[in-house]
Amino acid sequence: MKKLYKLTLVFALSLICFQMNSQEYMIGADLSFAKEAEDNGYAFKENKKSKKVVEIFREHGYNWIRLRLFHSPTELPNNLTYTINLAKEAKQRGFKFLLDYHYSDTWADPAKQHVPKAWEGKTQKEIENLVYEYTKETLEAFRKANVSPDMVQIGNEISTGMLWPYGKLPENWDNFAALLKAGINGVYASVANNSVPKIMIHIDKGGNKEFTKYFFDKLNTYNIQFDVIGQSYYPWWHGSLLDLKDCLHYTALRYDKDIVLVETAYNYAQAEYSSKPAPFPETPQGQKDFLEEVHKIILGIPNNKGKGIFWWEPAAPNKSFSNRTYFDKDGNVLPVITVFDKYVRY
Repeated sequence: MKKLYKLTLVFALSLICFQMNSQEYMIGADLSFAKEAEDNGYAFKENKKSKKVVEIFREHGYNWIRLRLFHSPTELPNNLTYTINLAKEAKQRGFKFLLDYHYSDTWADPAKQHVPKAWEGKTQKEIENLVYEYTKETLEAFRKANVSPDMVQIGNEISTGMLWPYGKLPENWDNFAALLKAGINGVYASVANNSVPKIMIHIDKGGNKEFTKYFFDKLNTYNIQFDVIGQSYYPWWHGSLLDLKDCLHYTALRYDKDIVLVETAYNYAQAEYSSKPAPFPETPQGQKDFLEEVHKIILGIPNNKGKGIFWWEPAAPNKSFSNRTYFDKDGNVLPVITVFDKYVRY
């Protein structure tokens, strides 16, 4: 009986640990354009019936939302007020919230990291102070609205730096590190007596082990305090699934940090593979199969360091990247929405 009791206890503890890890796993979607689409009358549908898009994702196990924030956008909706309102809608339905600072008025990515127009012509030290104050003040606004983020990205896909020319890499590592520290310090200054959101550093090299090693080895010489390594992975840019597996496994073992694949996507109709062989057909089923395989790689990252996956803009109709969404041209949700059902339903 003692032996049976011990075995039962071990099983129970294992089950509790599994449940805790399951709760921590991030099944996420960047839904930054969803509110704009619905505000403009676009109908997202499941089984041909209209539903709020956040409800569709929540009902299929999604538990995190990622939202980008631009400083003073003129053509895109993602300003502070818009982002707070979308965060409210998501939090009301039980989502946790990852805030993606671009520190720009428009897209920031490896090809461009434009300084906000209001910050042009400043000195390096002035830019550092602006990053600190802006981060602090915007996070205070989220907290005042009762939608504090659970995780914060300091910059978006910053493999080539941020806030060019100040923090452009590889020539300005000292400046870049100072800007990162200013943003992180702004996060800490914003929380008062509340909990501090996790800090993510996000690059776009999910299939590139050598660059990832170069970047984080160099970053670690500056003693920058952060919690999570974020990666982007789009196979037409970032290599094969084996490249992804190799990079993420190596990253987990070398840095002992939590890892989130914070951007990935695949097309449900032909877009990227018209002139070369595709790893999966660019069809609704191929899109679903892609996510299944990428998710298995995240689950297999050593030492339980694979903490989640986010699809980039699955609810962005009538955009140039619309074939990467979860919805067809009529707004009906595609089979890819069901990938996580078997993991969360019981």
